[in-house]
Amino acid sequence: MNIFLGIMIPFIGTTAGAAGVFFLKNEIRPRVQKMLLGFASGVMVAASVWSLLMPAMDMAEDMGKFAFIPAAVGFLLGIAFLLGMDRLIPHLHVGSTEPEGPKSSWKKTTMLVLAVTLHNIPEGMAVGVVFAGMMNGNSGITAAGAFALSLGIAIQNFPEGAIISLPLKSEGMSQSKAFMYGTASGIVEPMGAGITILLAAYITPVLPYLLSFAAGAMIYVVVEELIPESAEGEHSNIGTIGFAIGFVIMMILDVALG
Repeated sequence: MNIFLGIMIPFIGTTAGAAGVFFLKNEIRPRVQKMLLGFASGVMVAASVWSLLMPAMDMAEDMGKFAFIPAAVGFLLGIAFLLGMDRLIPHLHVGSTEPEGPKSSWKKTTMLVLAVTLHNIPEGMAVGVVFAGMMNGNSGITAAGAFALSLGIAIQNFPEGAIISLPLKSEGMSQSKAFMYGTASGIVEPMGAGITILLAAYITPVLPYLLSFAAGAMIYVVVEELIPESAEGEHSNIGTIGFAIGFVIMMILDVALG
Protein backbone atom coordinates (compact mmCIF):
# COMPACT_ATOMS: atom_id res chain seq x y z
CA MET A 1 0.00 0.00 0.00
CA ASN A 2 2.83 2.38 0.92
CA ILE A 3 4.60 1.71 -2.38
CA PHE A 4 1.38 2.26 -4.33
CA LEU A 5 0.92 5.60 -2.56
CA GLY A 6 4.53 6.50 -3.26
CA ILE A 7 4.26 6.01 -7.02
CA MET A 8 0.90 7.80 -7.16
CA ILE A 9 2.04 10.96 -5.32
CA PRO A 10 3.65 12.56 -8.43
CA PHE A 11 0.52 11.84 -10.49
CA ILE A 12 -1.61 13.46 -7.78
CA GLY A 13 0.60 16.55 -8.09
CA THR A 14 -0.01 16.73 -11.85
CA THR A 15 -3.76 16.24 -11.40
CA ALA A 16 -3.97 18.93 -8.73
CA GLY A 17 -2.13 21.35 -11.01
CA ALA A 18 -4.36 20.54 -13.98
CA ALA A 19 -7.39 21.23 -11.75
CA GLY A 20 -6.28 24.87 -11.71
CA VAL A 21 -8.26 25.17 -14.94
CA PHE A 22 -11.45 25.18 -12.81
CA PHE A 23 -10.52 28.09 -10.52
CA LEU A 24 -8.00 30.19 -12.47
CA LYS A 25 -9.47 32.46 -15.15
CA ASN A 26 -6.59 32.90 -17.55
CA GLU A 27 -3.15 31.61 -18.39
CA ILE A 28 -0.51 31.83 -15.70
CA ARG A 29 1.21 35.21 -15.79
CA PRO A 30 4.64 35.14 -17.50
CA ARG A 31 6.52 36.06 -14.33
CA VAL A 32 4.75 33.36 -12.32
CA GLN A 33 5.36 30.84 -15.10
CA LYS A 34 9.08 31.69 -15.08
CA MET A 35 9.19 31.20 -11.32
CA LEU A 36 7.42 27.84 -11.60
CA LEU A 37 9.64 26.61 -14.43
CA GLY A 38 12.74 27.62 -12.45
CA PHE A 39 11.33 25.93 -9.35
CA ALA A 40 10.70 22.70 -11.26
CA SER A 41 14.26 22.84 -12.62
CA GLY A 42 15.71 23.22 -9.13
CA VAL A 43 13.71 20.29 -7.78
CA MET A 44 14.75 18.03 -10.65
CA VAL A 45 18.46 18.91 -10.43
CA ALA A 46 18.56 18.38 -6.66
CA ALA A 47 16.63 15.11 -6.99
CA SER A 48 19.04 13.93 -9.69
CA VAL A 49 22.05 14.57 -7.45
CA TRP A 50 20.90 13.51 -3.98
CA SER A 51 18.28 10.86 -4.79
CA LEU A 52 19.80 9.25 -7.90
CA LEU A 53 23.48 9.90 -8.67
CA MET A 54 24.82 9.77 -5.11
CA PRO A 55 23.01 6.50 -4.26
CA ALA A 56 24.25 5.06 -7.58
CA MET A 57 27.86 5.81 -6.62
CA ASP A 58 27.34 4.54 -3.08
CA MET A 59 26.06 1.21 -4.45
CA ALA A 60 29.18 0.88 -6.61
CA GLU A 61 31.65 1.65 -3.81
CA ASP A 62 33.13 -1.85 -4.06
CA MET A 63 34.60 -0.71 -7.40
CA GLY A 64 36.89 1.65 -5.49
CA LYS A 65 38.21 4.53 -7.57
CA PHE A 66 36.02 3.38 -10.45
CA ALA A 67 32.75 3.73 -8.50
CA PHE A 68 31.87 6.60 -10.82
CA ILE A 69 31.54 4.31 -13.87
CA PRO A 70 27.88 3.17 -13.39
CA ALA A 71 26.83 6.76 -12.62
CA ALA A 72 28.70 8.19 -15.61
CA VAL A 73 27.55 5.53 -18.08
CA GLY A 74 23.92 5.58 -16.91
CA PHE A 75 23.83 9.38 -16.90
CA LEU A 76 25.05 9.63 -20.52
CA LEU A 77 22.62 6.90 -21.63
CA GLY A 78 19.76 8.86 -20.01
CA ILE A 79 20.77 11.98 -21.93
CA ALA A 80 21.00 9.99 -25.17
CA PHE A 81 17.59 8.37 -24.57
CA LEU A 82 15.76 11.69 -24.17
CA LEU A 83 17.69 13.17 -27.09
CA GLY A 84 16.45 10.28 -29.25
CA MET A 85 12.87 10.67 -28.00
CA ASP A 86 13.00 14.38 -28.83
CA ARG A 87 14.05 13.54 -32.38
CA LEU A 88 11.58 10.69 -32.94
CA ILE A 89 8.32 11.99 -31.38
CA PRO A 90 6.51 15.10 -32.68
CA HIS A 91 5.85 17.48 -29.79
CA LEU A 92 5.17 21.14 -29.07
CA HIS A 93 6.45 23.03 -26.06
CA VAL A 94 4.28 25.47 -24.14
CA GLY A 95 4.64 28.98 -25.56
CA SER A 96 6.18 27.73 -28.81
CA THR A 97 4.60 27.83 -32.26
CA GLU A 98 7.02 25.48 -34.00
CA PRO A 99 6.71 21.74 -33.27
CA GLU A 100 9.85 19.69 -32.71
CA GLY A 101 10.64 16.21 -33.98
CA PRO A 102 9.45 14.74 -37.29
CA LYS A 103 6.80 16.57 -39.29
CA SER A 104 3.30 15.46 -38.33
CA SER A 105 -0.34 16.27 -38.97
CA TRP A 106 -1.21 15.73 -35.31
CA LYS A 107 -3.25 18.39 -33.53
CA LYS A 108 -1.46 21.10 -31.58
CA THR A 109 -3.07 19.93 -28.34
CA THR A 110 -1.83 16.37 -28.90
CA MET A 111 1.74 17.54 -29.46
CA LEU A 112 1.53 19.83 -26.41
CA VAL A 113 0.53 16.91 -24.20
CA LEU A 114 3.28 14.75 -25.74
CA ALA A 115 5.90 17.38 -24.85
CA VAL A 116 4.95 17.24 -21.16
CA THR A 117 4.62 13.44 -21.33
CA LEU A 118 8.24 13.26 -22.51
CA HIS A 119 9.20 15.21 -19.36
CA ASN A 120 7.31 12.77 -17.18
CA ILE A 121 8.83 9.54 -18.50
CA PRO A 122 12.17 9.96 -16.66
CA GLU A 123 10.38 11.17 -13.54
CA GLY A 124 8.24 8.03 -13.44
CA MET A 125 11.34 5.91 -14.00
CA ALA A 126 13.17 7.73 -11.20
CA VAL A 127 10.39 7.05 -8.70
CA GLY A 128 10.11 3.40 -9.76
CA VAL A 129 13.86 2.79 -9.61
CA VAL A 130 14.20 4.39 -6.17
CA PHE A 131 11.33 2.33 -4.74
CA ALA A 132 12.83 -0.77 -6.35
CA GLY A 133 16.10 0.09 -4.63
CA MET A 134 14.30 0.51 -1.32
CA MET A 135 12.70 -2.95 -1.75
CA ASN A 136 16.11 -4.42 -2.49
CA GLY A 137 17.22 -3.60 1.04
CA ASN A 138 20.94 -3.47 0.24
CA SER A 139 20.97 -0.26 -1.76
CA GLY A 140 21.05 2.17 1.15
CA ILE A 141 17.83 3.81 -0.12
CA THR A 142 15.36 4.28 2.73
CA ALA A 143 11.58 4.50 2.54
CA ALA A 144 11.80 8.12 3.71
CA GLY A 145 14.30 8.89 0.93
CA ALA A 146 12.07 7.26 -1.68
CA PHE A 147 9.04 9.23 -0.48
CA ALA A 148 11.12 12.43 -0.44
CA LEU A 149 11.87 11.98 -4.14
CA SER A 150 8.22 11.19 -4.87
CA LEU A 151 7.04 14.26 -2.95
CA GLY A 152 9.64 16.49 -4.61
CA ILE A 153 8.53 15.43 -8.08
CA ALA A 154 4.88 15.94 -7.09
CA ILE A 155 5.70 19.51 -6.01
CA GLN A 156 7.24 20.30 -9.40
CA ASN A 157 4.42 18.46 -11.22
CA PHE A 158 1.82 20.82 -9.74
CA PRO A 159 2.83 23.84 -11.85
CA GLU A 160 3.45 21.54 -14.81
CA GLY A 161 -0.17 20.38 -14.75
CA ALA A 162 -1.40 23.98 -14.63
CA ILE A 163 1.00 25.14 -17.35
CA ILE A 164 -0.50 22.64 -19.80
CA SER A 165 -4.21 22.83 -18.90
CA LEU A 166 -4.59 26.62 -18.70
CA PRO A 167 -3.28 27.39 -22.23
CA LEU A 168 -5.62 24.73 -23.63
CA LYS A 169 -8.54 26.44 -21.90
CA SER A 170 -7.50 29.86 -23.23
CA GLU A 171 -7.54 28.41 -26.76
CA GLY A 172 -11.22 27.55 -26.42
CA MET A 173 -11.13 24.02 -25.03
CA SER A 174 -13.70 23.22 -22.34
CA GLN A 175 -12.54 23.19 -18.73
CA SER A 176 -13.19 19.48 -18.27
CA LYS A 177 -11.39 18.53 -21.48
CA ALA A 178 -8.39 20.78 -20.66
CA PHE A 179 -8.27 19.14 -17.22
CA MET A 180 -8.31 15.68 -18.81
CA TYR A 181 -5.44 16.58 -21.16
CA GLY A 182 -3.40 18.01 -18.27
CA THR A 183 -4.04 14.91 -16.16
CA ALA A 184 -3.29 12.53 -19.05
CA SER A 185 0.17 14.02 -19.47
CA GLY A 186 1.10 12.66 -16.03
CA ILE A 187 -0.31 9.14 -16.33
CA VAL A 188 2.99 7.79 -17.69
CA GLU A 189 4.62 8.43 -14.30
CA PRO A 190 2.78 5.83 -12.17
CA MET A 191 2.73 3.45 -15.16
CA GLY A 192 6.49 3.71 -15.64
CA ALA A 193 7.15 3.48 -11.91
CA GLY A 194 4.85 0.45 -11.54
CA ILE A 195 6.51 -1.45 -14.39
CA THR A 196 9.96 -0.70 -12.95
CA ILE A 197 8.94 -1.99 -9.52
CA LEU A 198 7.43 -5.17 -11.02
CA LEU A 199 10.81 -5.81 -12.65
CA ALA A 200 12.69 -5.04 -9.42
CA ALA A 201 14.00 -8.59 -9.00
CA TYR A 202 15.58 -8.47 -12.46
CA ILE A 203 17.01 -4.94 -12.34
CA THR A 204 18.88 -5.20 -9.02
CA PRO A 205 22.26 -5.96 -10.65
CA VAL A 206 22.02 -2.84 -12.82
CA LEU A 207 20.31 -0.59 -10.26
CA PRO A 208 23.18 1.96 -10.14
CA TYR A 209 22.99 2.32 -13.92
CA LEU A 210 19.21 2.78 -13.85
CA LEU A 211 19.34 5.39 -11.08
CA SER A 212 21.87 7.44 -13.03
CA PHE A 213 19.97 6.84 -16.29
CA ALA A 214 16.92 8.49 -14.73
CA ALA A 215 19.14 11.34 -13.49
CA GLY A 216 20.54 11.91 -16.97
CA ALA A 217 17.08 11.96 -18.52
CA MET A 218 15.83 14.45 -15.92
CA ILE A 219 18.85 16.74 -16.37
CA TYR A 220 18.27 16.67 -20.15
CA VAL A 221 14.74 18.00 -19.63
CA VAL A 222 16.04 20.74 -17.34
CA VAL A 223 18.87 21.92 -19.60
CA GLU A 224 17.10 21.49 -22.93
CA GLU A 225 13.70 22.87 -22.05
CA LEU A 226 12.89 24.14 -18.56
CA ILE A 227 15.81 26.51 -17.99
CA PRO A 228 15.70 28.05 -21.51
CA GLU A 229 11.93 28.62 -21.15
CA SER A 230 12.39 30.24 -17.73
CA ALA A 231 15.24 32.47 -18.96
CA GLU A 232 13.85 33.80 -22.24
CA GLY A 233 12.53 37.35 -22.46
CA GLU A 234 12.42 39.80 -19.58
CA HIS A 235 12.80 39.07 -15.87
CA SER A 236 14.93 35.94 -16.36
CA ASN A 237 16.23 36.39 -12.80
CA ILE A 238 12.80 35.27 -11.55
CA GLY A 239 13.46 31.82 -13.01
CA THR A 240 16.86 31.78 -11.28
CA ILE A 241 15.24 32.59 -7.93
CA GLY A 242 12.68 29.83 -8.53
CA PHE A 243 15.52 27.40 -9.31
CA ALA A 244 17.27 28.23 -6.05
CA ILE A 245 14.09 27.75 -4.01
CA GLY A 246 13.24 24.44 -5.70
CA PHE A 247 16.79 23.13 -5.32
CA VAL A 248 16.96 23.97 -1.61
CA ILE A 249 13.51 22.51 -0.85
CA MET A 250 14.34 19.22 -2.60
CA MET A 251 17.76 19.07 -0.94
CA ILE A 252 16.17 19.58 2.49
CA LEU A 253 13.51 16.93 1.78
CA ASP A 254 16.05 14.37 0.67
CA VAL A 255 18.62 14.96 3.43
CA ALA A 256 16.11 15.43 6.26
CA LEU A 257 13.88 12.50 5.29
CA GLY A 258 16.52 10.28 3.69
